[in-house]
Amino acid sequence: MPGNNTPQGQRAMMTVLDAPLPELIERLGRAVADAQHALDVNSLDIAKRMSERTVDLGDGQLWSLLALGFTPTFYAFAEATLEAKLTFTIRESTEFSVGGGATGGMAGIFSVTVNAEYSRKYGFEVQGASSIAARLVSLPPPARLHQLLNE
Repeated sequence: MPGNNTPQGQRAMMTVLDAPLPELIERLGRAVADAQHALDVNSLDIAKRMSERTVDLGDGQLWSLLALGFTPTFYAFAEATLEAKLTFTIRESTEFSVGGGATGGMAGIFSVTVNAEYSRKYGFEVQGASSIAARLVSLPPPARLHQLLNE
């Protein structure tokens, strides 16, 4: 690719190669694990509150919400996606032009003008975007908890 030997081109290539993709994936995994733990603790806390909360249905007995068949909802991460996009463009252009003119006069005197122009231009653009998406699904209570609730 033209321009990848320029300082700008080399910096662009190093930016892409130094992208900490393994670190980003590790962070996503840890974040999902931490969030899953928080969801589980929350569901167990709700189960505890449901066992402590009682209602009188008019029969003179106090019933806990769990005894009435209510169960806490458990959630699990079904999918987590990390998406990172990086686009970079390097442009290099070279322009060279030559022009001139000649004038002559009497007595054999001539003059010549020469115009030479040279320009080299570099262009560098970087665009990046990232997103993280997670999908949660509702699950029934764990089998052992469900068994205890039924007892």
